[in-house]
Amino acid sequence: MSGRRSTASFTAGAVLLLSVAVPGVAHAGAAATSAACYVLPGSVTAGGAQTSQLITATSPPTARATTSYSDIYPDGQVRLSGTITNDPDITGTGGAFYGNVVMGSTMYASTYYLTEAGDVDRSKVYLTKVGGGWGDATFFDTTGYWKYPAPPEFITQYSLRSNGTITRWENGSMWANKQTATGFAAVKTMALISQTATYDTFLANTRGGALYTIRIPRTSPMKPIVKKVRDSTWQGFESLVIEKCGQYGTLLLGIDKDSRSGYLYAVGHANGTATVIKGLGKVPATFADPVYFNHVLRLGDAQMLFGE
Repeated sequence: MSGRRSTASFTAGAVLLLSVAVPGVAHAGAAATSAACYVLPGSVTAGGAQTSQLITATSPPTARATTSYSDIYPDGQVRLSGTITNDPDITGTGGAFYGNVVMGSTMYASTYYLTEAGDVDRSKVYLTKVGGGWGDATFFDTTGYWKYPAPPEFITQYSLRSNGTITRWENGSMWANKQTATGFAAVKTMALISQTATYDTFLANTRGGALYTIRIPRTSPMKPIVKKVRDSTWQGFESLVIEKCGQYGTLLLGIDKDSRSGYLYAVGHANGTATVIKGLGKVPATFADPVYFNHVLRLGDAQMLFGE
């Protein structure tokens, strides 16, 4: 099967939007949006393709498929994906996509390159085993903090397991200084909402319908700080995809796999139950794939999140 892009280039579209000034959610007391605010959810299909679409905070929201690369993974094997990063500037190629995925109980580092014509280079599709023991993981992701163009100051890995344990590893691929915190068994899923020099914060929904922020200071031992944002109605989302909107705000996509629907929200700077959340409406797209994740540009080009 061809690996050619199904529609417009992800790279070109993302770079264009990132070059636009986005006033978005300008301060903690407001949740106004701009047409330039967007999220780029990606998915892994049952057939092993990796796709993405551009969802823009217009009124009502709009959605446009951007890429579809077939046969990146074995059919039906991927059950979790972390953030997938796009590096569009690799000499002699059309760029690369990379991140971590879980198949069964094993995590793999996934990387694939494009040709300069925009097809998947089938000689450069790689799955490298990271390690086992991921059978009970319900969420994982990699975060970074940096002051570009200096090297990244922090690359941190996080996971949530079905028994309610959040685990943190430091130093990126070194998986060093493992630390854990328990008590999160009610969490259904979560997504990164802030990445700073002193803490990372996740937005999490529970099976009972509540919405929380979970701030994890970079101090040791790891002691998460939990704040309730909403009491109810958030239990329907199996996936949350977040992008920065303005200086302090967040654009949030909640994906309900049961109804194959997505709903878009503008979220002011998180401050417990005082957080302003404005529903922007149902996204005009079908979310039928088994796995969803966030697409970002490479370190230095991606917007660092500051939603809490």
